[in-house]
Amino acid sequence: LFASISNAWLSGQWDIHQMSHPLPTTLITLALALKIGLAPLHTWMPEVLQGLDLTTGLILSTWQKLAPFCLFLQVQPANATLLLVLGITSTLVGGWGGLNQTQLRKILAYSSIAHLGWMILVLQFSPSLTFLTLLVYFIMTFSLFISFKISNATNINTLATSWAKAPALTSIIPLILLSLGGLPPLTGFLPKWLILQELTKQDLAPLATVAALSALL
Repeated sequence: LFASISNAWLSGQWDIHQMSHPLPTTLITLALALKIGLAPLHTWMPEVLQGLDLTTGLILSTWQKLAPFCLFLQVQPANATLLLVLGITSTLVGGWGGLNQTQLRKILAYSSIAHLGWMILVLQFSPSLTFLTLLVYFIMTFSLFISFKISNATNINTLATSWAKAPALTSIIPLILLSLGGLPPLTGFLPKWLILQELTKQDLAPLATVAALSALL
């Protein structure tokens, strides 16, 4: 709200496509980053997701991201560096944060932060690639949350004992997890590969290297 009002004040326009002044565009970028949980504005996300049940957590991880992303695609960033910094910070924080966690919902929250970082990195160069990544992320997250809901798992120990209850489901879960981690030849690798390719084309090879290394975590 503050971003849109300051934009109207500075440029006399309420239209999102007319945001030319750097102050409101930076403000709205940071506001949307807070809304979807990009690092360093991510601190609410793991705690909130941990406190929700799996169905609500699924909605927060998927449906909740659509509106901010629609706005992100329409706002032309004033400084391209801001998106790159938000993106690379998110991939690193998402990778580091997921380590040493036993709660599945917190791991998924950090996974969400990392994936959103990848999307934001490539947003200004190839919006269609961001959309593809978002779609693949939605499908993987949906299948993982549903699997956890069926096996009633909220931490790693429960996963270890779910083999006896649902052997077929328990054998699928590692595949979905590896796909979410972006391991070839699984689906999750496709968007990451394309994003790395796009970043290299834009002469951002060092950034692509850091992003790829953060994905290893």
